Amino acid sequence: MADTNKTESAQSAPSGILAITDGNFEAEVLTASNTQPVLVDFWAEWCRPCHMLAPTVAEIAHDYAGKLKVTKLNVDEAMNSAGRYNIRGIPTLLVFKNGQVVEQIVGAVPKEQITKALERHVTS
Repeated sequence: MADTNKTESAQSAPSGILAITDGNFEAEVLTASNTQPVLVDFWAEWCRPCHMLAPTVAEIAHDYAGKLKVTKLNVDEAMNSAGRYNIRGIPTLLVFKNGQVVEQIVGAVPKEQITKALERHVTS
């Protein structure tokens, strides 16, 4: 598969992290959050702090495999979803449960801050 398709951010999403678009947001985030929490990383290619946070998000995807669905949404490609949740600054992490936002973390924060927030929503 060539990385020439700009409408899909799959090349920027590491394994275990699903690239979300406006087209699959409802199914992959809202509906999926009825069975397990879903973390959405709102990011952009030009955003340096987003790239700094990416390895942390990848670690979280690995650490919480089977307990938390981890996804990435490029705000430049999925503007409707970003607008719907009033994403003003990136990176922003939203945690969804039962179709609702239950947690919001803005900025390139330490992993410990993210995992502390996740522990409130993820069953062990």
